[in-house]
Amino acid sequence: MIWKLLLTAAVIFGAYLVIRARIIRSREAAGLVAPRPPLIPPALIRPLAYVLLGSMLLGSLSLLVRDWDRDREIIPVQVVNANTGEVRLYEVRRGSVDGRRFVTADGREIRIADVERLEMGTDR
Repeated sequence: MIWKLLLTAAVIFGAYLVIRARIIRSREAAGLVAPRPPLIPPALIRPLAYVLLGSMLLGSLSLLVRDWDRDREIIPVQVVNANTGEVRLYEVRRGSVDGRRFVTADGREIRIADVERLEMGTDR
């Protein structure tokens, strides 16, 4: 949730900077204000853009690999029947759990009834 707020704030701040730069350029073109030297030297803009792009790609790739690895992790799952108290244990890949159904590590598809409860473990 915090990332959504930070992204929104970054977009608003970026829009503010763009509008401010346009106003300053229009004043400079009209001759009201003396032009200032650029904040970032023009020779550094392209390398900085490549570094930013590379870091974004590296961050995205690391998140994708981490999520893929996490989804392949095998965890214990207990299906508990609320009426009888019967407990059945399964080994499941974390990414295969989808609501009230999952696929076990050996390939069986299990769908649980409304009277059953699904408990996912975090480790073996």
